[in-house]
Amino acid sequence: MLYAHTLAGHPKKDWQTLQEHLENVGRLAADFASLFGAARTGATLGTHHDAGKATEGFQRRLEGGPRVDHSTAGAVLLGQRWEASPSRQTAALGTMLSRFLAYPILGHHGGLPDAGSEYGTGLDHRLAPGNIQKLPSWDPAAIPLPASPMDVYQEMLPLICKQGRHPDPFRICFALRMLFSCLVDADYLDTERFCTPDIYRLRPAVPALSPLAARLEDYLHRKGFLHESRVAPEELEAGAAAPCGSSDRQKAIALARSFIREQCEQAAAAAPGLFSLTVPTGGGKTLSSLSFAIRHAIRHDLRRIIFVVPYTSIIEQNAQIFREALGDEVVLEHHSNFVHPDEGDDVSTASLQYRLSTENWEAAVIVTTSVQFFESLFSCKPSRCRKLHNIAGSVIILDEAQMLPLNLLLPIMQAIKELAQNYHCSVVMCTATQPAVQAENGFYRGFENVREIAPKPTALFDKLRRITVQHIGTQTDADLLAKLGEYPQMLVIVNNRRHARNLYDQAKHLEGTFHLTTLMCAKHRSQKLDEIRDRLKKGEPCRVIATSLIEAGVDVDFPLVMRAEAGLDSVAQAAGRCNREGKRPSENSFV
Repeated sequence: MLYAHTLAGHPKKDWQTLQEHLENVGRLAADFASLFGAARTGATLGTHHDAGKATEGFQRRLEGGPRVDHSTAGAVLLGQRWEASPSRQTAALGTMLSRFLAYPILGHHGGLPDAGSEYGTGLDHRLAPGNIQKLPSWDPAAIPLPASPMDVYQEMLPLICKQGRHPDPFRICFALRMLFSCLVDADYLDTERFCTPDIYRLRPAVPALSPLAARLEDYLHRKGFLHESRVAPEELEAGAAAPCGSSDRQKAIALARSFIREQCEQAAAAAPGLFSLTVPTGGGKTLSSLSFAIRHAIRHDLRRIIFVVPYTSIIEQNAQIFREALGDEVVLEHHSNFVHPDEGDDVSTASLQYRLSTENWEAAVIVTTSVQFFESLFSCKPSRCRKLHNIAGSVIILDEAQMLPLNLLLPIMQAIKELAQNYHCSVVMCTATQPAVQAENGFYRGFENVREIAPKPTALFDKLRRITVQHIGTQTDADLLAKLGEYPQMLVIVNNRRHARNLYDQAKHLEGTFHLTTLMCAKHRSQKLDEIRDRLKKGEPCRVIATSLIEAGVDVDFPLVMRAEAGLDSVAQAAGRCNREGKRPSENSFV
């Protein structure tokens, strides 16, 4: 009998057999990969990944012997089996495909290897004939037979090729990472199920998306965000003509938010793909995009909703809104600054469940950072890649899409296109300042067939203008300090943390002066933002000196905002922190 895993303090008869482990991982990997049409490929990876455990060396390892390489054998065996086909064409196809699938098999513990490596760890080195000969012999009969090379080829063809039969290097690498994710997560889960069943049983079940639409509707009713009836465009236009600060204008803003939300709900019926949501700051895009995402996912049988946000300050704000609307058990907040409320010296069940969910994103609604999301898509590490297969079949909201890093924009765009075209995702670029990254705008390798959810966004911006923008020339720190002394409620945004700190040190004697930068820990920053909002609401002195972290999505409302010279997108985002609710006349609200 061959074994895959032991149980401490238990006799051999209680150990997990190799056959059971390979079959379990094969089934799980097939299930994960079926979402993008690669079930047979996933099963083949699962049944061959631990072929090296069918050796005397590994069986001795289970009883305390030395470490052995148990991953190379699977790649070698798969190649041998496929290359042994009596058909020359099938054998040649098997040779090509076995090299392709060797990457996830070889890397399921240490990470995806390079083809070559100066350190002798690359695929070419490990599969060199001389090194294969050094491998201990294994029992091929213990390893289930793979799918045929032709079946795997037919599955992989649409994932790795453009226009039918032209292999694309980017698609090949992307598909490899997705298959790698399926294998790694399947292996982890089956190992955990056998070796630590108490932990495995704690993994929370993923809530269904279907009840979430009713929960959101109830939340919007409780908060007074829903209009009694459908908002007609002419109703919106009539209200938008009212002056800022008037009750009619307040009604107009409420109507605009309802109108945008209704448009999102209607657009949810559209076929999956690429979308944009371009609405003015204060137009309620967070809840509107959530409305679209829930209804779209339910309509098209998508599995989860992923909100990708550039700053942790926005994540914390959005995640709190989502928890209030949908329930704590639904939302997974995953970023480096998040500390579970139950985290302490003694690990609670809830905090452990949170950690387990972050490993593979088994949750209904995930709120994460751009760094976490895109680094994972391009990573080679098992721990980072483990969640990738759960991105497939999702609605992805790219909040504040204008903040995507310019130097990485092309690979990010390619990844987004892959997710939409081959992995059954809908992607929404959600912002008040939509970047012109579409092919129709002349952008190189830009997005195609992007559907705007909010109709006529330019007209909507014009009708809901709430501020006056002025260029006031060069301002010294002394000028800024004089303005801070003159105006009791004011926001100053500068371009770097050092300047923000120096300016704050000179102004901190003024009542209600605050300092916000990314150097603050997340909890402290959230506390300060809550205090700022409270002072603004009460009309108390509130002078804030901050970096650009406050520009994108942070819900604050100042009568006066001063922004250091920057790009127009930054100026537009800064303007969103001024007269956000339209309670003051536009001529008295300056940026």
